[in-house]
Amino acid sequence: MFRKQAAMCMVLTAGLLLGSGCGLESGAREAIEVSEASDSSGAEALEDRWGKGSQDEGGGNDGTAAPDDAGGQKEQAKTEGDEGKEAENGDGKGNGADEPSVQGDEKAEAMRNRFGENCIGEQTFEVELSEYDGKVWFVPMGPGQGNSDVHIQLIQDGAVIGELNPYVPERLQGETFTSLDAVSFYDINFDGSTDILLIETYGNTTFAAVYYGFDRDGEDYERYFTLQEQLSKRIWEQAGEMSVGGIRKALGDSRKNGKFTSYQEAYEAVGRLLDMSNEDGAFEMTVTYDLIDVDGDEVPELAAGVNGYYVSLYTYSDGKVYTLLDRWSYGVMGNAGYEYAPKKNSLRNYNSDYAGAILYTTYMEVKKDHRVETVAQIKTVNFDDVNGNGVPDEDETESMGNYGVTYLNGKEASPEECAAYDAGKYEMICGDLSLEELVKELKVR
Repeated sequence: MFRKQAAMCMVLTAGLLLGSGCGLESGAREAIEVSEASDSSGAEALEDRWGKGSQDEGGGNDGTAAPDDAGGQKEQAKTEGDEGKEAENGDGKGNGADEPSVQGDEKAEAMRNRFGENCIGEQTFEVELSEYDGKVWFVPMGPGQGNSDVHIQLIQDGAVIGELNPYVPERLQGETFTSLDAVSFYDINFDGSTDILLIETYGNTTFAAVYYGFDRDGEDYERYFTLQEQLSKRIWEQAGEMSVGGIRKALGDSRKNGKFTSYQEAYEAVGRLLDMSNEDGAFEMTVTYDLIDVDGDEVPELAAGVNGYYVSLYTYSDGKVYTLLDRWSYGVMGNAGYEYAPKKNSLRNYNSDYAGAILYTTYMEVKKDHRVETVAQIKTVNFDDVNGNGVPDEDETESMGNYGVTYLNGKEASPEECAAYDAGKYEMICGDLSLEELVKELKVR
């Protein structure tokens, strides 16, 4: 089974509440047990609490909050259906939607009483994130108590279940923290998981920090949020307006109510995000793109990646983008890459061990729920494994090329049985278009 090719930059851990007035300590933790991911976007929680609003420019519902039990400051709750939700304070730049609110001060004070004096109460939210079951407190803590920068704790049932690594751009190192201006929760990179966008000010300079969220990916891997430093840096350099709306505009994200109006609009947004996220540009490893037809439904898929290193694949349906392959790496360790049979909904991958002594051929297809699923794995053993240890030992290498046995999904099979999964002509999933060329191609379709 394939796993997303992503490095863990933050390990989720669980902690205990160690007293009042000083927040939740992050020491003496043990890794949390991963459970099934929630498929709720969490929008309902905010809507139930504050009521539904009308359509806004950011792609969601702009609702003005009524005071809550803690004296809730006027807040905005933006929702994107299953895409996720956004919660912002004021106008997204820390200026407040209207005049200062006494109730907001009361809410912030209530959050500090609950989570400690360093809690940034006006940007503390109880939310539902796709990475967890149930509601989670998003608790930002200002500098103090051994922390020189803002740090974020995710708290559930009185335990710290995760933290976000602090991020301050290099040239702002040494500047004093001024404010956490806005927080937004939504699926930024179209992988189905909730991501987090922060807008902060140090000194007189405002910048963004983006954290991608990762579920357990179908296996017992821990869930975590990892800082996207290159993307955060480029947003700071290129976004004209340092607000949630301005950042989404810079990324080409024109979703309204969680949906794009066309695949052309959607794929341009994906391309712009990947281009701004590319950390390999310094090594002349440029992301390239292509429009291909995997399943013959007349809506193309978007292939993207660095040829010879990794590939991603996206599909579009009913206003939404779905990630089929997320930076699947190849080119090393015997992995030859990923292919598709045009319009036949068949993907293929060749992989090998021991210099070709064992060859794996994997066939996959795109399911109706926009997932890639393995339908057959063929293992061909090209040597006589006399002792059955699965390794070509020195006294077995002479049989290479003179012996072969094939297994289909773990059972010995004939060549005819294996050939039944082959869809004919296959092409590599890779790109040869620059971002500019992709945008031009999308505009003529």
